[in-house]
Amino acid sequence: MSRRGTAEKKKTAKSDPIYRNRLVNMVINRILKHGKKSLAYKILYRAVKKIHQKTEINPLLVLRQAIRRVTPRIAVKARRVSGLSQQIPIEIRSTRGKALAIRWLLAASRKRPGRNMAFKLSSELVDAAKGSGDAIRKREETHRMAEANRAFAHLR
Repeated sequence: MSRRGTAEKKKTAKSDPIYRNRLVNMVINRILKHGKKSLAYKILYRAVKKIHQKTEINPLLVLRQAIRRVTPRIAVKARRVSGLSQQIPIEIRSTRGKALAIRWLLAASRKRPGRNMAFKLSSELVDAAKGSGDAIRKREETHRMAEANRAFAHLR
């Protein structure tokens, strides 16, 4: 916890130059490695183009659908109670859930076998929008963990 107090106002995410979408910009900023933003833009825009070729529908809808499907509602947080570490289920706010969803989607796409990152990302986004894939499995695993530890919910 900060001793100096809390931030006065939340930062608003900027929108990307082509689609004018904040969600796209959030994904780009999470793809970013070693400060190479132009490469992150290329990766995402190529992935979006591949999604459009595969599905023949608006790729931004696919992206939004994938993130909505992967976003967790509850998660577990480790808390020390009388010398033991307990996994306590907590509800997640929408901004935190969205950030987790983006992180899980990118981690799952990086683990996929494939030619390049744009191809892997497009495949993972299409799978997540359909309700399958590694990121969806991660969300369900998190929900199962929270459900199993529901008995400790009173320790919040």
